[in-house]
Amino acid sequence: MINYEQKGDTVVVNGLNDFNIEQTLECGQCFRFFKVGELSYLIVALGRIINVSQAGNMITFSPMTVPDFENIWVRYFDLDKNYSEIKERLCKNDPIMQEAIAFADGIRILNQEPLECLVTFIISQNKQIPHIKQIVNNMSADYGEKIGEHFAFPTLDKLSSCNTEDFIRIKAGFRAKYIYDAAQKISSRFIDMEELTKMNTEKVKESLMMIKGVGPKVADCTMLFSFERREVFPVDVWVKRVMSHLYLGEQDVPLKEIHEFAKDKFGNYAGYAQQYLFHYARAKKIGSISSKFTPSLRK
Repeated sequence: MINYEQKGDTVVVNGLNDFNIEQTLECGQCFRFFKVGELSYLIVALGRIINVSQAGNMITFSPMTVPDFENIWVRYFDLDKNYSEIKERLCKNDPIMQEAIAFADGIRILNQEPLECLVTFIISQNKQIPHIKQIVNNMSADYGEKIGEHFAFPTLDKLSSCNTEDFIRIKAGFRAKYIYDAAQKISSRFIDMEELTKMNTEKVKESLMMIKGVGPKVADCTMLFSFERREVFPVDVWVKRVMSHLYLGEQDVPLKEIHEFAKDKFGNYAGYAQQYLFHYARAKKIGSISSKFTPSLRK
């Protein structure tokens, strides 16, 4: 039960556990945010700009009305989920997960707009987060609607009217042709984003991978962060390292085996597990030369 109230143009939430705005935004699942203070962020999402600031378990959302908070942002920030229960299930008899969750126990999985999520993860391939953010901001500035001092992510109509050269100009590089293909296939309803919400997870993945440049990782990220498919387990270099080094005896394990292991071990909570492990592995540089493992966590 969320305890919140309207104060002027702000909604104040009190007593919210298992939420940290910095960990949630900085864990690699989204790219349209700007840090403006300690635990205070400007977020551009869903065609809106809001500020979210946190002091302990009190969070303020502004400008905000209670109806918008209830109808839009509770779902966006996954505030109606019991993360204490999720973390308890993941941590049971798993010291590795206990360590990963303790490192960033305030992460929540966002529920983003599907087109934006898909395009941003297409852009994310072989890119560092600052570069991803810059390309997405370039795209929004050139083709999105101005809102305040920033720009909304472009609409499907706008993206589908662009050509590959337009996306090259914003420095999307080889990904330009993939963004173009995604916009064309979705605009023509060759891939119907609304219909995807009604399909089972395997069918959604197959459909998304019909877009040029969309492989298993981009498809899984899109499903996890915008289709609420919490059972998927995206594997990138950091997740592969943490799984190989801490769960699978430091072997170079094929991706298929990692997915099978995650499915068996984490089940319907695999997506939550992935996000805690991804953030932990990246922050601790697990698998890199400079990393040091906690001996008690290694099998």
